[in-house]
Amino acid sequence: MSIRAVVWDVDDTLFDYTTADREGMRAHLVAEGLLAGYGSAEEALTRWRQITDRQWARFSAGEVDFVTQRRDRIREFLDRPELTEAEADAWFQRYVTHYEAAWSLFPDVLPVLDALAGSHRHAVLSNSSLTVQDRKLRVLGVHDRFEAILCAAELGVSKPEPAAFLAACEALELGPAEVAYVGDHPEIDGRGAAEAGLLSVWIDRGGVYATVDPPVGPRRIASLSELPALLGADTRFGAPSTFR
Repeated sequence: MSIRAVVWDVDDTLFDYTTADREGMRAHLVAEGLLAGYGSAEEALTRWRQITDRQWARFSAGEVDFVTQRRDRIREFLDRPELTEAEADAWFQRYVTHYEAAWSLFPDVLPVLDALAGSHRHAVLSNSSLTVQDRKLRVLGVHDRFEAILCAAELGVSKPEPAAFLAACEALELGPAEVAYVGDHPEIDGRGAAEAGLLSVWIDRGGVYATVDPPVGPRRIASLSELPALLGADTRFGAPSTFR
């Protein structure tokens, strides 16, 4: 059965989240007078990411809601458990100002969306909230490229659970075998989509997962320029895979 639609992850797939997060947090810590408390901006960012992963796990397990996990990671990062909800929200909004100033798409995104525009339908499935990702896609100028935007906070289920991927298929009224999923995480995106029955494509940009052994199931690519050929799209755009 041919692939009729592509469902996309957002952060570190379409949007260069790692760079924006690093640059935004560095600028924020300088503005808040907190950078001196760490050996380097990278050390501070590593701690922020570790805390984010722990708090997100609580959200994924249904222990807390989306906003609560965000407030709790700020309290943990600052080592200030007494921080009020309003204070945590204000701190996060100041960070967002710096973070958004560093937003950008990866350079291979617009070319591949253009190349597939006439041959495939497109949607988004993200382990975030619709409020966050809807705004991000609008600011980045690609919101109208997608028929549906689904996020874990509203779905009540997150990747790698099969139900999350199947919800995206249902939104498109297509079967899993007719849908490809493209994401940057080898397990959450790659294995999760494959086990849900989608054509799973792991975009490995050589970042934090570059040394991870690829799981069974996903097709591994190094650039989105490889995607049209992988999907068998009738387009001149595309490149042979650098992975064998």
